[in-house]
Amino acid sequence: MDKDGMDRLDELEILAAHQARLLEELNEIVIRQGKDINRLERIAEALAERFQRVEDNVRAGAPLSKPPHW
Repeated sequence: MDKDGMDRLDELEILAAHQARLLEELNEIVIRQGKDINRLERIAEALAERFQRVEDNVRAGAPLSKPPHW
């Protein structure tokens, strides 16, 4: 293979290495975002349950207690 062909092959190998590194970084980001989404879904579910309990108490006519500073 001539020098021009070797140079082109070297460039392709460098490009492939950079793309492999970028792919790994993007994969780590996707994994981290997936974990964040799962955590936020759990928080949203907990908040929905809390709001539902408050709504149930209001509908049941349970008196709302005033905060201690009132």
